[in-house]
Amino acid sequence: MRFVSFDPFRTLHIPNVTYVKPEHFLDRLDLIQQAECVLFPPYWLVNSIAYGLGKPIFPSLASYHLGHDKIEMTRVFQAICREQVPQTLILANEPHNQQQVLDTLTFPFVAKTVKSARGQGVFLIQDLQDWQSYCATHDVLYVQEKLAIDRDLRLVVIGDSVVSGYWRLPPPGGFLNNVAQGGTLSFDALPPVAIELVTRLARQLGIDHAGFDVAMVDGHPYLFEFNRLFGNQGLSEQQIKPGLLIHRWLTRHDMILSESV
Repeated sequence: MRFVSFDPFRTLHIPNVTYVKPEHFLDRLDLIQQAECVLFPPYWLVNSIAYGLGKPIFPSLASYHLGHDKIEMTRVFQAICREQVPQTLILANEPHNQQQVLDTLTFPFVAKTVKSARGQGVFLIQDLQDWQSYCATHDVLYVQEKLAIDRDLRLVVIGDSVVSGYWRLPPPGGFLNNVAQGGTLSFDALPPVAIELVTRLARQLGIDHAGFDVAMVDGHPYLFEFNRLFGNQGLSEQQIKPGLLIHRWLTRHDMILSESV
């Protein structure tokens, strides 16, 4: 297979790849049209490549569209596996909705920015002052109950399977588990029920490249979100080369599509 990649670092170890800078997209249309699959286009080019040029892309369209913000993602999760989603309110930032949140959730609870990653835009709301500060800077209220956990899981999907997983622990006295926010990794045994949940969801939704964040409470898995572009530190520590797994999936997927024609 011939590939064009817009992200040279995430496509290491994939053969027959030509790198194109996103800003040179229009100058390299001939090259893109010759590719059998386009890898890691930036979000702003997805529609042009997938719909305009009709080229297959990786990650999948579902990975891009559902992973673009927490509202889209959470509503899908609530529709197909509501019992695995923490109690969540998504409301326009209006005075009566601010009060509705306070009437529904008790302090402390968690508030988030709709488009954020790496632990940024996640706030622990411990009192009314925290809540007022959050409301003053957000157009949309995205709030969740605070689960009784001291760590969470990152489960990495490439293709149609969970290929890696690890626990993320917050720094001493910290609230966020993300490595970018000072969290550390643990490679203790992973709960099969969480792996089964993420595998089922990824296959059902067509998500083929994502890091799913999952909490475990009394043996019950809760989904927070998934990130289409996830950090590779955990995979590196496990000596996993994601590019090899991506290539294996694309090659296998291409064979399946060819056989079905």
